[in-house]
Amino acid sequence: MNEVQGVIVSDVRILLTTIAEDRAAELATRLVEERLAACVNICGPMTSTYRWKGCLERERECQLIIKTTAARVVELERRLPELHSYELPEFVVLRPEAVSRAYAAWVDESTGGQAPRSDERRV
Repeated sequence: MNEVQGVIVSDVRILLTTIAEDRAAELATRLVEERLAACVNICGPMTSTYRWKGCLERERECQLIIKTTAARVVELERRLPELHSYELPEFVVLRPEAVSRAYAAWVDESTGGQAPRSDERRV
């Protein structure tokens, strides 16, 4: 892969979860306030259809896109069920192939971490 100025492999992680529409803003705010996330996008509302405890369910939900760091994922995994209204909240972690150095630094600083190391690989 070609090297691109300022684009790096980093510890930024994208976490996905869904939540009832009326609880989305509250959860997003708490995650940012507690520095578990640098930013939370609230997408939706949408209708989710799923099977839960043997029954077909249909609910209006919002998708939360949570920007955080690898270092915060374990704490998010512990804290999300405490803050979430669902018995089993969605918890899907995505690892971006690359992000800009400036964005990685902002996510890290916003979650209480350290700036990207100078030895991080460039893409």
